[in-house]
Amino acid sequence: MVTDSGESGDTMRERAAGDTRILWFLLDADRWLVTALLSAVLFCGILAVGFLHPTPALTLLTRGDPVETLFQGLVTATITGVTLVVSINSLVLSQELGTLGDQRDRMEGAMSFRRDVEDELGVEIAPATPAAFLQVLVDGVERRGARLSKAAAAVASERVETERTRAFADDVRGHASSVSSDLADRQFGTFGVLSAALNFNYSWKIHEARRLRESLPEADETADAESIRELRDALDSVVAALTLFGPAREHVKTLYFQWELVDLSRAMLYSAVPALLVATNTLLFHGTLGSVSGATLGIAHYVWIVALAASIALAPFAILLSFVLRIGTIAKRTLSIGPFILRTTGGDEVGGGRGDSGRGDREPDDE
Repeated sequence: MVTDSGESGDTMRERAAGDTRILWFLLDADRWLVTALLSAVLFCGILAVGFLHPTPALTLLTRGDPVETLFQGLVTATITGVTLVVSINSLVLSQELGTLGDQRDRMEGAMSFRRDVEDELGVEIAPATPAAFLQVLVDGVERRGARLSKAAAAVASERVETERTRAFADDVRGHASSVSSDLADRQFGTFGVLSAALNFNYSWKIHEARRLRESLPEADETADAESIRELRDALDSVVAALTLFGPAREHVKTLYFQWELVDLSRAMLYSAVPALLVATNTLLFHGTLGSVSGATLGIAHYVWIVALAASIALAPFAILLSFVLRIGTIAKRTLSIGPFILRTTGGDEVGGGRGDSGRGDREPDDE
């Protein structure tokens, strides 16, 4: 959690500045709900302008050819969007194409990393599903946090560094347990897996563990020589487990991005057909639509028809925007890997050494 001292918060909401409802809209909200909201804003915006404009909306839309010009542009934009989809699919497929040697290197890299995880955490076979794999890593961090807590409790000295280590160990255990629960039974392909992984601020934990280790006194400078050595080893083991979590999360994030881009491509292709149909028909028959009489809520029925047609024709753009908002937000908040925290800090100054807590102000971005 974020403390008064400026420590990094555990969850994304604790680390984010501003209204967390915006973060919910960008990340957690269902993409189809976001698409519907964006389309509704466009629809209501056209109606609002038509209602508030001093000139009757029907007069505005029938003066000259604004409707024809609008839907000509929408037809062109939809066709361009389909071309963009082909480009996105090519980008995703390019990650899968390669020579036999390239594919073998990918396989050897994946198997080597799994063996490293199994050897480091003492598990026989690492799980195959992304959520379970990340859960094993987080559980390993939790166990090592418990060992760190015991090692810190065994130190008789009441030095400030020892107290900070105890607090850090408690935070690691509690946070790892919470993230492990969030990862349980999560299905890949949903945002839930990556959301739980993003809530585990491993970057700050690596940095804090290394800083705490450096701040501990030398073993030969204290009567608790054996306890200090055990405490150092426990901190090293926490860092080792966290170091494995970093690339694992980045790999899962990459797979999720590819998954989302494929879903985005399919959704835009599916929506392009009705969008083109509505835009083309409106373009061809808008002259006869102008003869529609009557009004509802003080707005001419012709304006209602144009607003609805424009919203449907812009559905592919709304879908693209809703998906890119999430992908872009995740990418920005996870630009770095390892103990690099791309946030405004005030306490991690150059030259900070032993005893320097290095704690800064609350930061607006994730790691």
